Parts: sequence; C-alpha cells; structure tokens
Amino acid sequence: MGSYGFGMMIDKLRKSPKKIVFTEGTDPRILEAASRLLAGTFLSPVLVGNQDEIQKAAEDSAFNIRGAEIIDPMNFEKIDTMVDLFVELRKNKGMTPEKAREMLKSANYFGTMLVKMGYADALLGGATYTTADTVRPALQLIKTKPENKIVSSVYILIRPSATGDNEVLAMADCAININPSEDDLVEIAGETMQCARIFGIDPKVAFLSYSTLGSGTGETVDKMRNAANRTKALYPDTVIDGEMQFDAAVSPKVASTKCPNSPVGGRANTFIFPDINAGNIGYKIAQRLGHFEAYGPILLGLNAPINDLSRGCNAAEVYSMAIITAALA
Repeated sequence: MGSYGFGMMIDKLRKSPKKIVFTEGTDPRILEAASRLLAGTFLSPVLVGNQDEIQKAAEDSAFNIRGAEIIDPMNFEKIDTMVDLFVELRKNKGMTPEKAREMLKSANYFGTMLVKMGYADALLGGATYTTADTVRPALQLIKTKPENKIVSSVYILIRPSATGDNEVLAMADCAININPSEDDLVEIAGETMQCARIFGIDPKVAFLSYSTLGSGTGETVDKMRNAANRTKALYPDTVIDGEMQFDAAVSPKVASTKCPNSPVGGRANTFIFPDINAGNIGYKIAQRLGHFEAYGPILLGLNAPINDLSRGCNAAEVYSMAIITAALA
C-alpha cells in the first residue's frame, strides 16, 4: 500500500473524484487540510460557514483555499427545499418548518443535509464538536443502510516500514457500541471486513476473548464463539476464527500450541473485540506501545460516509481522514 497506506485510496479517488463537506470551515486545521486537498485533483472540499469569516481565517493562517466551495447556512439558495426535506425526514418526531430552519443554522445538521441532498458525497466533522454532535445528525438524517441495524466503528492501524511494506490492521468496535450483542458482532465483523479491504487488507478475522477455542468458559466466551461461527457461515470465503486470545491470534508460536489447526491463529490482521472497554484499550495499547498510527473512528453502517475527528487532531490527520472518508463513498 502506497505511502502510509493511502496510495490505493488516492488512486481510487482520482478515477472517481468526490466532494467532502467540512462542518468547521474556519478552523485552521480544516483550512490547512483543505488547501492540501485543493492542490490535488481527487477530492474537493466544501467548507460550511460564513464566506468572509472563512476567507479571513484562511488569510490569517496563510492557507490558500482559492477554488474551495464555501456554503453559508444563513445564505443558501436551496434552503427552502432543504427545510422541506428535513421536515419530511423527521415528521414522525413532530418536526416543524420553523424548528427545522432553526436546527439547520447548525453546521452539523446543515452539512449532513448537503450530503443527504447529493451536494456532496461525504462529511467530516468533530474538530471542535463531540462525537455525539457529529453522529446524531447522521443517524437522524442519513440513517443506517437498509441491511444494517446499527452504526459501528473501526480503527485502522498502520505501522510504516522503511521498505514501504506497511503493516496494516483493523480493530472494531472501539468507539460506538458499548456492549455489542451476538447479532451486533456479526454485523460489526461484516462491515469491518469490507472496510479493511479498502485499505488493501486481506482480512483474517479473530473474534477476541480470554479463551481460545474452548480453553475458558463464560458468557462472553460463548458470545464471541457464537458470533464467530455465525460470521463464518455468512462469509465462507473469508478466513474467520474464534473465540481466540490475542496472543494466539498474532503469534505463530503461541498458535502452534493453543490452536494448531486454526486458519487464523498467528496470522490475524482484523480483530473483533467483545466490548468497547477491550476495544478502546486494545487499539490504544497498539498505538502507543506498538508505534502504530491509528486512523479513526471510521463509522460503519451508515447510508453515506460521515466521520468524526478527535478534538485533539492536527491538519495531517484531517487530510488523512478526509481521504479515508471519501474512499468509503
């Protein structure tokens, strides 16, 4: 996979360029990422906010955003159409045109509606907002894909190598579902495998536990084993196993003792965690002690790609997440 695993996605976007909405148009990190994207030809930024304020913020930070599309919620020529659609989408919640107009002054709701109406293909927010502020409008307006019941998330971990042969892993769900059920885990695994392939990972999926193929017992052990077996049945062409301890999943030596006949043992690159505690702790250990770069949370299961930045992000992370988000479109 090209530099930092992004070459493949950029090639994909060059063939089919996309538009991405940034809900925080005056943020210097967003402006720096937008100026980098404008220098390429594969992804067009749409900045939400007041034209003068955004231009001034760009000048103050010395970023060239010439050619960027800026859309002001207070001055949008199709606002009436947007209000009508918003009311239609939320009518079972008693939405009125007045309330919709008020809510659409918020960049999060306005930006999400730009994606819903087809003005843009994807959205990236959260440099200054909480995850809930980005995810709520997406759940209410974009909604989950018809075949999905939940929104979940994956982190892609990349460890750059001097030879260019980067190590790339997928870990889920580390950010959204607190205690996923067996059904949820099957869905999370399916979405994670699909996302992993976009990054050039040939998924070898381990359902993680404190037990390896029956060595331990307990409710969560049964949950992971059952979810693994159901996922195997659904995706017979993907290598999947579990329940499995992390060492058995990644170390060929440990796997030769604990699960010698497992097709995944010692070779796993896609990890499904039993709950958010394990997932969140697990990816952060890999990031901090394993020197992986962590990209995410990448939201899965929505009808359109919408992603959330961490509030501590820098411009390079905004740029990378914009490419990832658009590549999911």
